[in-house]
Amino acid sequence: MKVVDLSKPLFSNMAVYPGDPEVNIERIHSHEEAGWELRRLTMGTHSGTHVDAFSHMHKGKASIDEIAIERFLGEAQVVYLEEEWPSRIGLFFTEKIGIEKLQQLIDAKPTFVGGELTEELERALLGRDIITYTDLVRLEELPKHTSFTFYGLPLNIQDGDGSPVRAIAILKD
Repeated sequence: MKVVDLSKPLFSNMAVYPGDPEVNIERIHSHEEAGWELRRLTMGTHSGTHVDAFSHMHKGKASIDEIAIERFLGEAQVVYLEEEWPSRIGLFFTEKIGIEKLQQLIDAKPTFVGGELTEELERALLGRDIITYTDLVRLEELPKHTSFTFYGLPLNIQDGDGSPVRAIAILKD
């Protein structure tokens, strides 16, 4: 088994979407002063590698804590815009993908979608109860045309519109 970490590290003053809260990670206690380490995290729910709840862009849709945990994991593949896509699995793109591919995505019935999605496409997918992942890294390290098991579990944020995740791909040997 090989595990590929698809998550960006979180750090103070990292780049965020314009208008989103800045990321700040502050040491509150240290081993020298208190005998233990503790940090305070200040950031938006869409910082770094994250998942979007349907409520992120659609009032009245399910929040992160209302979506079944099983929806955030499963079989997936990295796919390419010019190729035919498998159906009923998670689809990840290494190329920017826009609204012009919406019907092809709907036809593929993906369990979730990730990569560099345009805001218009993301809104359309969330409106159809398709989970979206943003700011994934190292997708190019995953083998072409090969399924893997993906885990992108959110924090259980009450009424959450999204959540940072530790996203991983597990490849079979």
